[in-house]
Amino acid sequence: MSIDVDFAPLIPLPALLALAFAGIVVAGLCIFGKTRGAWLRAGAIACLLIALANPSFTREDRETLTNVLPVVVDRSGSQSLDGRNRQTDEARRQLEARLSGLKDTEVRWIEAGQDGSASDGTELFAALRNGLADVPPERVAGALFVTDGVVHDVPGAARDLGFSAPIHALITGRPDERDRRVALTLSPRFGIVGQTQRIGFRIEEVGDGLGRPVPVTIRRDGEIIDRVEALPGQTTTIEAPVAHPGVNFIEIEAEDAGREITTVNNRAVVPIDGVREKLRVLLVSGEPHAGERTWRNLLKADASVDLVHFTILRPPEKQDGTPINELSLIAFPTRELFSQKIDEFDLIIFDRYARQGILPIVYFDNIARYVRDGGAVLVAGGPDYSEPGSLYETPLSAVLPAEPMGGVVERQFKAALSEVGRKHPVTRGLPGSEQNPPSWAPWFRMVDSRLREGDAVLQGPEERPLLVLAREEKGRVALLLSDHAWLWARGFDGGGPHVDLLRRLSHWLMKEPDLEEEALRAKATGRTVTFERQTLKDEAAPVTVTLPNGQSREIALAQEEPGLWRATFETPELGLHRVTDGTFSTLVNVGPPNPREFTEVASTERRLGPLASQTGGSTRRLEPEPGAAIDVPRIVPVSAGARASGADWIGVRQAEASVVRGIGILPIFAGILGLILLLGAFAATWAREGR
Repeated sequence: MSIDVDFAPLIPLPALLALAFAGIVVAGLCIFGKTRGAWLRAGAIACLLIALANPSFTREDRETLTNVLPVVVDRSGSQSLDGRNRQTDEARRQLEARLSGLKDTEVRWIEAGQDGSASDGTELFAALRNGLADVPPERVAGALFVTDGVVHDVPGAARDLGFSAPIHALITGRPDERDRRVALTLSPRFGIVGQTQRIGFRIEEVGDGLGRPVPVTIRRDGEIIDRVEALPGQTTTIEAPVAHPGVNFIEIEAEDAGREITTVNNRAVVPIDGVREKLRVLLVSGEPHAGERTWRNLLKADASVDLVHFTILRPPEKQDGTPINELSLIAFPTRELFSQKIDEFDLIIFDRYARQGILPIVYFDNIARYVRDGGAVLVAGGPDYSEPGSLYETPLSAVLPAEPMGGVVERQFKAALSEVGRKHPVTRGLPGSEQNPPSWAPWFRMVDSRLREGDAVLQGPEERPLLVLAREEKGRVALLLSDHAWLWARGFDGGGPHVDLLRRLSHWLMKEPDLEEEALRAKATGRTVTFERQTLKDEAAPVTVTLPNGQSREIALAQEEPGLWRATFETPELGLHRVTDGTFSTLVNVGPPNPREFTEVASTERRLGPLASQTGGSTRRLEPEPGAAIDVPRIVPVSAGARASGADWIGVRQAEASVVRGIGILPIFAGILGLILLLGAFAATWAREGR
């Protein structure tokens, strides 16, 4: 309980101050003028002024609040290394025993990092703020941390804590720890496919007996591409080839130093997004026809394609007497295109092209070689494919997947997906294909042919092959056996999905990864990893996931739609995961490529030491010598501003927070008492002056 005197003036404060000034002047003149009863008059004026100030006695009944002492226990991933969890559990047991005897103190245990959140690093102070969100700063007696000291959100100054009390850190781990890690100094995010990117890294070591050159293995997507030696503490630079579009995972792995805390941080991962330069496409139209511009318009609208288009308007046999020097036509640069620069193209399209004496036979040999070496050819044929002079009568026939039977089917029909076509990513899910017959416009002509190899993904009447896709050694070939796709583009009878079909077809030929018919993919969203197996087979084998810690899990896949199998997996680990089904392998990264949690894992007092010193606290190891018993220091209550640590003890502040439970007010000049005092003062003045 406390008693105070409060004032509640009956008139505005400026008026009261003016009256007080006037009263002091009058009383002063009376006193210095030695007027009779001057002191009594001054006393009466003072009583009047005090009455106007309306003083009162205030009594407060206060209840002292308990102190709040948070104890933050680090359960992050690095605490699982080298027996640190055992030290943590023992420290908590001893702390519980010591804190149980601390009077008027509420102990709050805060477990940080145990939920396996995907935050990048150990954030103990964020957990501390959340744990004290409902506690006024004056009630906080201090903070205790049980951690390995590798904390990534340490405030820069004590004022950023939000309270004024000592913090103490009890450090797990051993002082003689040994560790080697790879620290990236240059890690590009993008690269041009077919070129190299420069990556810089540095080997950093903690412990004795180190400092020698370290063998380092460089991998791309799990395959070894180089081996180098790096001197610890010095930056090493390598050139990593970007092999394919999409993410190229470059791994830099240093040799195990022996007796390390962990080898997880011996490897650093650099994900480089492979970006292809503009795809170069050569389109050769054998003659002007109704659908000639279908391919041109589609490819010109594709921002990723650089198109070169030639139309044969005047074949050699066409002679009308016009002198050559008066023709405005451009001569077809056959030697430059099909001999000198053929390998610069990603795709060659022959649109209704027949042998017209323009291309010598030897150039068709070049085109076949170009396909086998990794190029792509699309033949969009009409009647020309089955007539004399067909491309099938050239050396190119060795890579063409369908043989013309010598006739043309000329009747109305609707292109339909074959059984393989329902699974193939080029044709799977084409708009309108879900109905039978498909809800797209009919075609009226196709080449009668016999399938030699490859997959017929579209069929015509009597299941004749209409669109055939095939692989030839390193290259790819597609054969579209109708010249009526333009009917879809013109919107005839409702049109059809010509953009989807022709764009997918051209990009499959140019080896777009998303259109591979046999592929294994993995994608991470948070902690959820989605596996996707694209296959033309009837079954998909389960996948085996290897976690960053080396453990493996087998996941069964379920069919989502024809040719596509999926499964999801909640991973407990951050980092690079390896996925395989026995035939295909891929990598997927969960969270940051190189989580801070396992970048620096050697226990340290360095990070928390400066902040602890600013607050008057301390940092100390739970196991000061290897093999020593864990001994938590005594915990002693100390007053604010007093020393808060010693050789074998740590102090927590005794907070002085309280809450008011009741208030009593007694006015001094109110009622009979006030009236008696005022009347008495003025009566005494009158009596003295009347004598």
